[in-house]
Amino acid sequence: MAVGRVWRHLKGRKRRREAARRLYTVAVRQARDPILYTEGGVADTLDGRFDLIVLHVVPVMRRLRQCEEAGRQLSQALFDVMFDDMDQSLREMGVGDLRVGKRVKQMARAFYGRAKAYDQAFEQAPGAERRQAIAEALERNVFNNEPPPAARVLAMAAYVETILDALDGQSAETLLGGEVGLPPVPPLAAAAEGGQ
Repeated sequence: MAVGRVWRHLKGRKRRREAARRLYTVAVRQARDPILYTEGGVADTLDGRFDLIVLHVVPVMRRLRQCEEAGRQLSQALFDVMFDDMDQSLREMGVGDLRVGKRVKQMARAFYGRAKAYDQAFEQAPGAERRQAIAEALERNVFNNEPPPAARVLAMAAYVETILDALDGQSAETLLGGEVGLPPVPPLAAAAEGGQ
């Protein structure tokens, strides 16, 4: 009997990890969209890429946490998959074993700080107030207080709002199955010009 429970637990954990990996793959693919760098003004560096992955993973994790215990467990699995990938990427770049652990801990601290800032911004009522709160979080975190013109940051914040709206419209069953649809990245330069 106990063996059966352990087997089901391990099987469930494996399914959860596979679902988390699929969610993470979608978030990374979105975070690598060239528009975010060329028009969005994000530095195409290790830090810039990390910040954009965080920016796309945090809303998914937020939505998962709204899906009761199964969603909270999948949110944790998504975090674990993300940091396993960060560890592997650092090793592939030639970072030594002793430094990898230290660097991953720094990245985890950065993740938690950014996640807290984004979650606070996301809690605002949809519209101009939330968009401004997201823009301020982007200025501090993605752009390290050296943002591109304000209209460009607001265009990026509007894009993040479309992610939140898209996730809110997706069923718990779909997300828990490891499937997520994120809206395409819009031409941010054109959006910024239209917003002026």
